[in-house]
Amino acid sequence: MSADAAVPSAAAPAIRYWPLVLAATAMLMITMGVRQSLGLFVKPLGASTGLGIAQISFALAIGQFVWGAVQPVFGAIADQRGPGRVLVFGSVLLVAGMALTPMFASEWGLLLTLGVLAAAGAGAGSFSILIGATAARVPAQNRSMAAGVINAGGSFGQFLFAPFAQAVISAAGWAAGMWALAVAALATLPLAWPLRRRAAPASAATATAAPGIGLREQVRIALRDRSYWCLHIGFFTCGFHIAFLVTHLPGEIALCGLPDSVSAVALALIGLFNVAGSLAAGALGQRYRMKYLLAAMYASRAAMIGIYLVSPPTPTTFFIFAAGLGLTWLATVPPTAGLVGKLFGPRYLGTLFGLTLLSHQIGGFFGAWFGGLAMAKFGDYTWMWYADIVLALLAAAANLPIREARVQRALATA
Repeated sequence: MSADAAVPSAAAPAIRYWPLVLAATAMLMITMGVRQSLGLFVKPLGASTGLGIAQISFALAIGQFVWGAVQPVFGAIADQRGPGRVLVFGSVLLVAGMALTPMFASEWGLLLTLGVLAAAGAGAGSFSILIGATAARVPAQNRSMAAGVINAGGSFGQFLFAPFAQAVISAAGWAAGMWALAVAALATLPLAWPLRRRAAPASAATATAAPGIGLREQVRIALRDRSYWCLHIGFFTCGFHIAFLVTHLPGEIALCGLPDSVSAVALALIGLFNVAGSLAAGALGQRYRMKYLLAAMYASRAAMIGIYLVSPPTPTTFFIFAAGLGLTWLATVPPTAGLVGKLFGPRYLGTLFGLTLLSHQIGGFFGAWFGGLAMAKFGDYTWMWYADIVLALLAAAANLPIREARVQRALATA
């Protein structure tokens, strides 16, 4: 039997799925930690290469899009052939992209290395593939919590990698920082081994999926579901928000005359507080309707940005702002993945959740790119903050019509 052969999820006792969850958590810690630290390189890259903020932002925006675009593709491959090869291939791409960046530090070079190679590699080892690799082996009542634990790994990676990257940049330059992250990414290779097996086909029907249904038919059904599109709309605005902040928050802090260390601490605090936020979202998703959790998280972002805009630009303000943002930063992932699982079951979760992440990263493309354009044209990010408030409120509203309760009744009838 091949390494990626299917194994029945019911055959393993409950105690055996937690090592898989922890392996997925560790892998996401590395891939997301590396990705979410790239905003720290914008300023030193510009100073070293002479590239403008708009050029660097565009390369990182392409990376945001590629990271999302590859996930439904890699998710489909993982759903059909097993996640093992996908995770290993992604690890190689991530290491190569980070290691080659200092050797191709031009506009086109950044597009290739950070925009394509590193982004595709991180996408192959990201939420949809990792959550999909574990979902069918985790009891349905524990999936939201398991997704929260995996998601917390990505947040903890940001907490670890942002100060580490800034320390290396300050001590030895941005090129050394890239190489240090490439070396750290090598640790994803052995973590792919316990996640190598393909999930068995679902044995029970859901409201919108039946045993033995093909991937193409399942995607067609999902794309005709209004609730699924509501998730896409909310996730689009979420991506805009996160990509704008992770790319340009260091620039906003620099505009206020504060040192680079404030940026590193702020990004680390976002990651640290999102560990708690992700675990809380995973636990609450087992007790409350997930669409209301998502609406509350998106609305809270609009409120926090509004409070930030009327606060004095001090390190304390940024630290409090970062901590507040961190509570919802990637905590939207467990309830979104949970709703996709409720709607369509776990069999093709890697593909279907990957498609929502594509919408997330289309928003991320515009958040990263428009931030650079706003800075180049206006000299600050004021209009981006206003746009972020409006989009956060739209995301909150978009989640309310999701038919979560009807899906539960349909499941009971089935």
